[in-house]
Amino acid sequence: MDRLDNTIRPYAWGSTTAIPRLLGIEPTGEPQAEMWMGAHPGAPSRTPRGPLTEVVDAAPERELGAPAVARFGPRLPFLLKVLAAGAPLSLQVHPDLAQAGQGYEDEERRGVPADAPHRNYKDANHKPELICALTEFDGLCGFRAPAEAAGLLAGLGVDSLKPYVDLLRAHPEEAALREVLTAVLTADPDAMAATVGEAAAVAARLGGAYAPYADIARHYPGDPGVIAAMLLNHVTLQPGEALFLGAGVPHAYLNGLGVEIMANSDNVLRCGLTPKHVDVPELLRVVRFEASAPGVLRPEASPDGEEVYETPIDEFRLSRYVLPAGAPARDLTRATAQILLATEGSVRVGDLDLAPGGSVFVPAGERTEVSGTGTLFRATVVV
Repeated sequence: MDRLDNTIRPYAWGSTTAIPRLLGIEPTGEPQAEMWMGAHPGAPSRTPRGPLTEVVDAAPERELGAPAVARFGPRLPFLLKVLAAGAPLSLQVHPDLAQAGQGYEDEERRGVPADAPHRNYKDANHKPELICALTEFDGLCGFRAPAEAAGLLAGLGVDSLKPYVDLLRAHPEEAALREVLTAVLTADPDAMAATVGEAAAVAARLGGAYAPYADIARHYPGDPGVIAAMLLNHVTLQPGEALFLGAGVPHAYLNGLGVEIMANSDNVLRCGLTPKHVDVPELLRVVRFEASAPGVLRPEASPDGEEVYETPIDEFRLSRYVLPAGAPARDLTRATAQILLATEGSVRVGDLDLAPGGSVFVPAGERTEVSGTGTLFRATVVV
């Protein structure tokens, strides 16, 4: 097995302290948003044998396991991250597999450069993801019921929001959500900025259920995504709780530290809270306009102590072990590759000691004995 040396991405929304605190190092003063563990070509983990991309490419079946290669191809199909949000991320959705394939093929055919700022599809894959909280973690996930969203907007008493309130109350669910999101994202920018400014001032004064949106507006003044965010469920995860985010579900992370796993893709369509490109027609093609509860996940424990976060996705499987003091060593040997990440305590994997934030790549079938005291996350696939 290989100890991983991982890249930390300095995105502007990242916390300056959360990842350094996990790793037990001094903050640099700069944002440290995401620590990537895996074989993504944008920032592959480094191993004593070379970049993990090259390790896998050299012998896919040996490293990943023949069943995984047969199912997903000769690449590690997931990316594991530690994510530290100090400010809201962009409001976004991800395409399903068919939409991603169609979008990627279309942009390739039209010759849209891979690095063009207006390009939507970096690859032909979908990007379902799961976020598991390590600290209290705030986010937005899925549409509220239109009547509930109407009540929230109406409570601000902002005249320019009244047409949206009326639409939400007058139409069937799908039509109401579609019409209002479309209207918000295509409104005159100056008029919308004024509406957002007025709404943000009221939200800051009211607090309570409005406090998250006042904070979003503080980070993104005048952004139409502030109003779009009020159409979504606000959810606060406690440590150990998780959210699964499937295709077409609008979402945004607001604040907190978590372990995130996703299919190995870069496909994101943004709704707002960003200076980046927002392709409204393509976004509306991908969004699923249906109200749904956030669906907070709690792990399901198995007899051997593995706590699994069940999802409908096979490209990744996330679980954790909470290792008590004095417990016997556990055998985690698996027929597919796995990445193990320690987040608390002191954990020994094989002959490697892992402090919080430490991680290892374990090739398929390699004997994997785990001992120590702490919390260990396990990322692998379902075959």
